[in-house]
Amino acid sequence: MITKIKTYIVNGLLCCGTIAALTACNDFLTIYPTDRIVGSEFWKTKADVDQMVDGCYQSMISYDIQERAIMWGAFRSDELVKLTDYNDNTLDNIAAVNILPTNRYSKWDAFYRVINNCNIVLNHAEDVMAEDPEFTQGDYQVVRAQMLALRSLCYFYLVRAFRDVPYTNHSYEDDSQVEMHEQSTPEVVLQHCLDDLQEARRYIMRSGAYGRYDWRNKGYFTRDAVDALMADIYLWRAAMTHSSSDYQQAIVCADSVINSKHAFYEFYKEYDITEQEKDIYHLEKGELAMYTIFNTNQGNSHESILEWQYNGRDNSNVALQNYYYQSGNENSYRQTSILMASQIFTTVDQNANNDQGQKIYLSKNDYRFWNNVYNANNEEALQLSIRKMVDASGTTVGLTGTVGEAKSNSRGFREFRQNWIVYRLTDVMLMKAEALVETAANDSDQVVLKQAFDLVQAVNKRSMLKTANDTLKFESFKSKEEMELLVLAERERELCFEGKRYFDLMRYCYRHMEGVDIRQRMADQGAWPELYQPMLKMIIRKYSGGGGEGDAVSYKMKSEPYLYWPIEESETKVNSLLKQNPVFIQEKTTSKN
Repeated sequence: MITKIKTYIVNGLLCCGTIAALTACNDFLTIYPTDRIVGSEFWKTKADVDQMVDGCYQSMISYDIQERAIMWGAFRSDELVKLTDYNDNTLDNIAAVNILPTNRYSKWDAFYRVINNCNIVLNHAEDVMAEDPEFTQGDYQVVRAQMLALRSLCYFYLVRAFRDVPYTNHSYEDDSQVEMHEQSTPEVVLQHCLDDLQEARRYIMRSGAYGRYDWRNKGYFTRDAVDALMADIYLWRAAMTHSSSDYQQAIVCADSVINSKHAFYEFYKEYDITEQEKDIYHLEKGELAMYTIFNTNQGNSHESILEWQYNGRDNSNVALQNYYYQSGNENSYRQTSILMASQIFTTVDQNANNDQGQKIYLSKNDYRFWNNVYNANNEEALQLSIRKMVDASGTTVGLTGTVGEAKSNSRGFREFRQNWIVYRLTDVMLMKAEALVETAANDSDQVVLKQAFDLVQAVNKRSMLKTANDTLKFESFKSKEEMELLVLAERERELCFEGKRYFDLMRYCYRHMEGVDIRQRMADQGAWPELYQPMLKMIIRKYSGGGGEGDAVSYKMKSEPYLYWPIEESETKVNSLLKQNPVFIQEKTTSKN
């Protein structure tokens, strides 16, 4: 598993020691040398533990992890394409399903670095209680809960990207501990994550417990964040196994988040807007909703559950900046981003909610249509600049039916303060809607399907003009299949560019696949289940005309292993126990074994 142990340890501990800028520990390495911070000289006080916990969170906001959140969760879907004149053979190959084991996006070491940092804290924090009376049993339980949750999130990313991954809960703290691990199956890794999260939930802080406006309510794992992650994992496993009990558990976890958010709102009553009193969700309404959620100067809106914190000085979200705004560095950069929104965002489509749709928006009265991209409503465009999360003005264009706002480069390259939202309320609401649809017995189970529809409607309606008459109608969705596609479409409208879409499409695909076995590694299977073609049809709609990458996706992506990334070549060279994704071998192009 952690195959390049020296690099992992040194880099991981440097990360904990040098960039934990949200607490007062800038002199960390001047106090303790890197090779001693896991030794007996360090773990003495509550402050030592807090410092290392913060370092674990800081290691989660590294460029490599943010980059992979975008590439793994969004780029391979239908929503993003490479900027036409940006020269990058790796991205070209990924688009054409020529994903070589040497491509840099297949590296998983950044996630294992966070995992090892969490394991180090879990290995040492308990002993500090005997050294420092101020570090109590309750403090230790909260720390342990946070580390279990953060580690589980990392493993969940890895399972979704690679499927079969090495699992360990042991820390590696010096060069003598080189140890190779073989991959574990999704059944094993996901169950470890759920067990850890169940334990974490018992002791972790409730959202709001740090104080009314404290960033840690959204920057650290809280009970709401644990529940959101559990809902996500149950939903994922249910899609692979078709387990009704996992769908039910996803609903339970989602309800816990929704009810907690409602209780918090009722307690503080700080968002005193009449419209928000009409339901238990208290969603921001109207044209300022997306600006409130993705505020470039503050972040951590009341709808957020977990956000990676960037302050723009000690840490900037450079990966998001490069891929969505301007690429390069502060000394040399170009005005364009690496990635662009695909043509599915250009105009509206009356078929947006079904499998015949070529665009994702149903109406021009949807504020998101204008605010997620620049130059919306440009029928001739094949790709559009992303506006969501990177626009500095926070203003909303008038809904006049003309072409939307042109890209603004007014936001400076330096001090790019932009939090990355891991989970927010509407995400969880739509997770619940997805699970509800799958628990419906059949098309006649209108009560359950109506519950799912109401959740989608709440998310959709808050983004519509107050005077709009074209909000969703329940009678337009007569079957379980139509409701499934509605949820999938609404998640794309609401969560585009947030690193969700490819994983959503994978779940959609798995729900319609037969013969998936999460108890066996892909490399140990003689044959693999075929992919659900309607999912591939959605992916290729981002390409214009015939031929090229679209045909490559349709032709090459035949079976389950193609959903995943290959393991980066250097990892397989160091660890002989690793088995490569069986459909990716190193040639000039990707081949099937």
